[in-house]
Amino acid sequence: MTSTFIERTSATVSSETNERHFAALARGEASTDSISSVKLSLVSLPLAAPISDAKVLTGRQKPLTEIAFLFAEIRTEGGFEGVGYSYSKRAGGPGQYVHAKEIAPELIGEDPNDISRIWNKLVWAGASVGRSGLSTQAIAAIDIALWDLKAKRAGLPLAKLLGAHRDSVQCYNTSGGYLSMSIEQVVENTRASVERGIGGIKIKVGQPDTDIDLERVAKIREQLGAKFPMMVDANQQWNRSTAVRMGRALEEFNLTWIEEPLDAYDSEGHADLARELATPIATGEMLTSLAEHAELINARSVDFMQPDAPRVGGITPFLKIMAMGEAAKIRMAPHFAMEIHLHLAAAYEIDPWVEHFEWLEPLFNEKLEIRDGRMIVPNRLGLGFSLSDQARAWTLDSAQITSRS
Repeated sequence: MTSTFIERTSATVSSETNERHFAALARGEASTDSISSVKLSLVSLPLAAPISDAKVLTGRQKPLTEIAFLFAEIRTEGGFEGVGYSYSKRAGGPGQYVHAKEIAPELIGEDPNDISRIWNKLVWAGASVGRSGLSTQAIAAIDIALWDLKAKRAGLPLAKLLGAHRDSVQCYNTSGGYLSMSIEQVVENTRASVERGIGGIKIKVGQPDTDIDLERVAKIREQLGAKFPMMVDANQQWNRSTAVRMGRALEEFNLTWIEEPLDAYDSEGHADLARELATPIATGEMLTSLAEHAELINARSVDFMQPDAPRVGGITPFLKIMAMGEAAKIRMAPHFAMEIHLHLAAAYEIDPWVEHFEWLEPLFNEKLEIRDGRMIVPNRLGLGFSLSDQARAWTLDSAQITSRS
């Protein structure tokens, strides 16, 4: 084994560990391993300023000031380590952390390669609280860490382990277009994003006064020009009749999609809109299970599906959603979590988008590269990120699990 290869491996894995592992593979022998410990951490990331979308302006939620993260760091007897995360905006983060602590002992001694079986085992460990929502979001951090670990053991970036269709993915920015920002600030944020190399701009809509929405969209479209990819996100604000009216009014702006025009669970209404409007419809970020996405896809409710791996239970169910989407020839634009979704989008057959949020960058030692409108899939092993000292400093609580008791 060359020193060049060893230098590419994760910093958490020793050269000696890799030598043994890949020497066994070179001899045609299986390199077995088992999970020895799981570290869970509850981390609170503060936002620079409170942000608001349509749900805040209509009184459904409070402005977002911080994001809770559940990190899982899984280590094996062989010395390999995988890192994954889940998250919650507003309530729910501490609940994810507590549930993960309850089920994590089930991992000790397991073969980390048997990810699907482990996922089912963890679901049944907490079956009384269901197979979606907070319970599977707790599993998501563990599942994502196992996939990170598996790719590292294979000596590959996760995208390559899954089978990449591309080495970069179109990316668009969302974080600069919230309703809590003045239109002047959105204009400035848009300019900065385009200069950075972002390939698309999404802004929030859903104001109580729809004329304000149209004015803001017109301003940004004028700034971007007629053909630069632009999206809008209503965050479930409109009823069906308003969505039709606004959809028709927005058609002149040549949008790439209209996102969440209706309640997230209104698959019938979204399907009607998709048939009615020329502008593509996108939704799915709020759904928390494979079954909910299957309903969305089977009803032909979307032109762009927007699954979120931490919300649906991890990469294991996300891959099943991808398979359904590919079979139905639906485009994909995963929600949030770009460090994870970049790899999954790279492995999707139909040219996808990935969402850019700079909010999460302080959590990791590595940065993702953006060039010519696309986010570059890193050539680092696994997911290609490690937790920063800042993430450790923002940790509210942690637990180390080393036995099944």
